[in-house]
Amino acid sequence: MYNEINNKIIGERIRYEREKLGLTREKFAEIVDLSPLYIGQLERGERQMSLNTLFKVSQCLHISIDYLVKGSNKDELDCFIKDDEKSDYLKNNAHKEDMQEVISLIKRCSKKEISIIKEIIKIILPHLKK
Repeated sequence: MYNEINNKIIGERIRYEREKLGLTREKFAEIVDLSPLYIGQLERGERQMSLNTLFKVSQCLHISIDYLVKGSNKDELDCFIKDDEKSDYLKNNAHKEDMQEVISLIKRCSKKEISIIKEIIKIILPHLKK
């Protein structure tokens, strides 16, 4: 069965994830080195992006291409582990220990501190290179 790619839904996912990170269209466009006009067209589903652009967008938003294109829900493990780390995760639990440590640290924080940490992550995450 052939399923067509729905650019409008992909655009809605891009907008949703961009807004979750608190990025304006202009700031997001600057980070991925595209024009704000083009980003707007993508978000409205008016344009189809190249594979290279799809990759840049997914990297910046720290979401999988699979999620962008198909909207696949992630299981709990996927929420914490990038696709390219899954085989390493299955071989050793180093990443799991890191995540447990981060969660343990966050559990110690007040609501205000968690809010500040969340905002810092939103600022830093789009700029991290994978």
